[in-house]
This record gives sequence, structure tokens and C-alpha cells, in this order.
Amino acid sequence: MSVAATPGPRVAATSGLRAPALLRGDRASRASTLGMFVVLLAYIAPVLLVIGNSFKPSADIIGNPLAPPTRPTLQNYVDAYDRMNFLGSLINTAVITISSVVVICFFGSMTAYFLTRVRWAPNTATFYLMVLSMMVPFQVLMIPMIKILGDLGLLRYSWIIVYVYFASGVPLAVFLYAGFIRSIPHELDEAATLDGCSRLQTFFYVIFPLLRPVTLTIAILDVLMFWNDFLLPFLVLRRPEQRTLTLSTLAFVQSHTTEYGPTMAALLLGMLPVFVIYVFIQRHVIQGMVAGALK
Repeated sequence: MSVAATPGPRVAATSGLRAPALLRGDRASRASTLGMFVVLLAYIAPVLLVIGNSFKPSADIIGNPLAPPTRPTLQNYVDAYDRMNFLGSLINTAVITISSVVVICFFGSMTAYFLTRVRWAPNTATFYLMVLSMMVPFQVLMIPMIKILGDLGLLRYSWIIVYVYFASGVPLAVFLYAGFIRSIPHELDEAATLDGCSRLQTFFYVIFPLLRPVTLTIAILDVLMFWNDFLLPFLVLRRPEQRTLTLSTLAFVQSHTTEYGPTMAALLLGMLPVFVIYVFIQRHVIQGMVAGALK
């Protein structure tokens, strides 16, 4: 007659110790989930508030800005589209943003390649000087820079803002590119040289295609920064036909009153192009960031 095995005292004690540990782990997981939900709500609540108020008349917004729209209307979007010159402002913003990003990625990658691959005494000092310049706040340089540009008569040209964006954005690009290029084996450069490539050909045909992940990362950071920038266009772009999307929202802000409905609609119209682009390229964006992190 067989006797069923019963767990010994050591097994029972071990099971008794594991139960509280599992319970504590479950509680910690729930607390973490709740915390992430609270953070998500804090981030998304202002966006939902803007979206809801963009469909409400200004009187309803002033009466109760937190209430959902009871009389939805698209008139705010019609007014915003017409009065902010949406197409003209969109073209100005796109031209400035794309030009700035292309210039920064092009010259930033070449500068980083030269500083990391060419053995020249001033290269190390130049690199650390560029890194040090990232610690200087833009507000410190803002007033002297605008004064100098004004004295030179350059503020009447739209392209001057691309130059300022380049000057402010290239140090970060060089820093990121340099860290990525250092991980690329020197044997690739040597093999290209043996095949008859010049240093410039080596960069464009061998090195630069490998920089796609970090280039995508830099482009995303710069697009978000330049597209949403208000301060620098406000200081540099003086004429109405030069205005970007962020500047065009000033059409609804008067000295003593603000048209909240059209302002909310204008903010969403300005955000819409970048959002649509991101929806179509999000897979490539995530792949590029993951590849850059693993590299």
C-alpha cells in the first residue's frame, strides 16, 4: 500500500516565505501602474482640454473651460485658417525647419568625422569647446546676437534664422555624431582608402550611410525644437509674410482680449502637420532610435 508523499517542513517554510514576497511584488506592480497612469493623465489632460475648447464658442470657454463642448462648432478652425494665413505660415515653417535640419545634419556629421578621424592637434580642444558651448543658455546670447544682426542689417532676410538655428544646433549634432563615429571600426576607412577613395568619398560612401540611426535621432530632436519655436522667430522675423505657425497665433491675441476659441484651433492646426508625418514614419523613427541606442 503506497503512502502519498507529504511536503516536509523545509518546503512548507519556503512556500510560506514566498507568499508575502509575491504579494509585495504584486502591490509594487499595481502602484507602479497607477503612478504611470497618473503621469499619463497629467501629460494628456492639457491636450484634451485644448481639443475640447477648440470646438466651443469663446463665451462657453470663458464660462467653463473644463466642461466638454455642448454646442460643437468648426467656426474656430475656419477663423484660424483664414486669419493666420495657414498655408503661407505652414510653408514658411516647413522651409525654415527642413533647411535648418539639413544644414545641421550635413555639416555636423562632416565636422564630427573630421574631429574624430583626423589626427590634428586642435581637434580635441575644438570638440570640447563645442560641447562646452551647449551649456550656455540661449537667453544669455539672445540680446547681443539680435543687436549684432540688426546692426548688420540682416534681420530683414528670412534665411538668417536658419543660420542662427545652425549655430545653436550644430554642437549637439557634432557631439552625437562623434560618439557614433567612434564606434565605427577604422578598418572601414582603411579599406576604402586601399580601394582608391579619398577622405571625402570615404565619408559619403562608407561612413555616412552608417550614420542613419543617429541622423534620424538628430532630425527628430531638431524638427520638434524648430517647428515649435516661438522666441527666435519672434525676435528675428519682422515682416508679416515671414511669420511661422507659432507666430501666426498672435493674430488672436489683442492688447486687452484673447480669442480663446480660434487660438486653440490655431494651436491644433500648427501641430497637425508634424503629427500626420509622425503617424506615417513612426516605425522608422522607433527603429532608428533603437538602433542608435544599441550601437
